[in-house]
Amino acid sequence: MLIGLLALTVAAVFSGAAIYLSVAEQPARLGLDDKALLQEWQPSYKRGAAMQASIALLACILGLLAWWQTGGFAFLIGAVLIILPWPWTLIAMMPTNRVLETMVASADNPQARSLIVKWGNLHLVRTALGVLATLAFLWGSHLA
Repeated sequence: MLIGLLALTVAAVFSGAAIYLSVAEQPARLGLDDKALLQEWQPSYKRGAAMQASIALLACILGLLAWWQTGGFAFLIGAVLIILPWPWTLIAMMPTNRVLETMVASADNPQARSLIVKWGNLHLVRTALGVLATLAFLWGSHLA
């Protein structure tokens, strides 16, 4: 079941990137001073959002194809879980993202640190969804 294994692989890439961000990049950036913190977050978020969104979409499509080919419910569950970071980001995270994106990084932004901490906590939901999707695809791959 090649499509299912591809879905699993792509979901694992998504999860790995999200975990890296949560356990390495976010704690490291929080060690920076307030100006440098925002200066690092803004381009990092822009690049990371494009990468993670496209990976999630690809994994979702592959998961749906695997479900269509096998009828394996686990692939459908995985496809739904891996695309859920999109609405989570648009609904729950976007207000914080927009404030952070519009801040002038060279100016004093006293609320930037607390917003980036909040952003990191919200990002943990995306990480969890990616891991759950990966586990669902793994389950589906073993059943197929």
